Amino acid sequence: MVAPRPIRTPKELLAQQLVPEEEFATITDVAKKYALSITPAMRDRIVELDDPIARQFVPTGQELISLPEEREDPIGDDPFTPVKGITHRYPDRVLLKPVLVCPVYCRFCFRREVVGPGDSMLKEGQLATALDYIRSHPEIWEVIFTGGDPLIMSPSRLRPILAALDAIEHVKVIRFHTRVPVVDPDRVTEELVGALTLDTPVWVVVHTNHSQEIGAGARRALRLLAGSGIPLVSQTVLLKGVNDTPEALEDLFRTLIVNRVKPYYLHHGDLAVGTSHFRTTIAEGQALVRRLRGRVSGMCQPTYVLDIPGGHGKVPIGPGYLNGDGTVTDPWGITHTYPPRSSTD
Repeated sequence: MVAPRPIRTPKELLAQQLVPEEEFATITDVAKKYALSITPAMRDRIVELDDPIARQFVPTGQELISLPEEREDPIGDDPFTPVKGITHRYPDRVLLKPVLVCPVYCRFCFRREVVGPGDSMLKEGQLATALDYIRSHPEIWEVIFTGGDPLIMSPSRLRPILAALDAIEHVKVIRFHTRVPVVDPDRVTEELVGALTLDTPVWVVVHTNHSQEIGAGARRALRLLAGSGIPLVSQTVLLKGVNDTPEALEDLFRTLIVNRVKPYYLHHGDLAVGTSHFRTTIAEGQALVRRLRGRVSGMCQPTYVLDIPGGHGKVPIGPGYLNGDGTVTDPWGITHTYPPRSSTD
């Protein structure tokens, strides 16, 4: 029996009845501009054409609409790229991008202009230069693998890179940003876990946006990683029509916690070209986060953040509870004086 293959073309989308025939020409235009891939695991999680999974991975004509404020490099990686494959935006950490392909292509991706097309992996010399950059900068405390999705690389390709980083004295933490455990969980094997087991601590940040993504395969993959001692945290993008309700966020964060994944960041949507249909306003995001406070355990609360365009870094943008007049508002909207007045005041 032939194993299912990823959906990579508009014709395959049509054959799978994921796009209507009358939109085929438009979807073809979108696919010429932005990469397309839907793994079998995610195809199996799609129940309806407008459900939270389909909205994330099935292209639409809305992606051809661009707004003046949108940018090809919305978070400003390019000015902080001293050598190919490295982004050094913060003093104590760098991004290492060994690969620019993903198992799935999110329709809201902030790197959608560069992932998928062109050179998919750093060449041997480019990788050596990137590692030399890390060696020559003792202020680098943490190396963050991103891309593309770094866990799409085989364990045999990852091992020498990780061994090189493990041997650098000033690198104290290695982090992976990945969708693989959720969208392509069969890639998470004992061999991969073995490659990630180093003297230098390895953390895995799992990107997931809706509890519907987390099926039996994802739960197995997360269990294998966590059970091997690899700490897991998550990042989620706030997406209109996908997870922009308190119920959707609550269900996702509870699901993550019971799978031993700590919610870490809730990202406000970046100003990537062709993604305006996914973005909420910041005020809407703050209202959602406020409704979670007191509704779910503190373990389930990520930090709501904005990556300031132009490379100026992430800042927390969650709601405030201190009112500036000596009062504080509790999670249920009731205002209290702080410090509380005694009965003799």
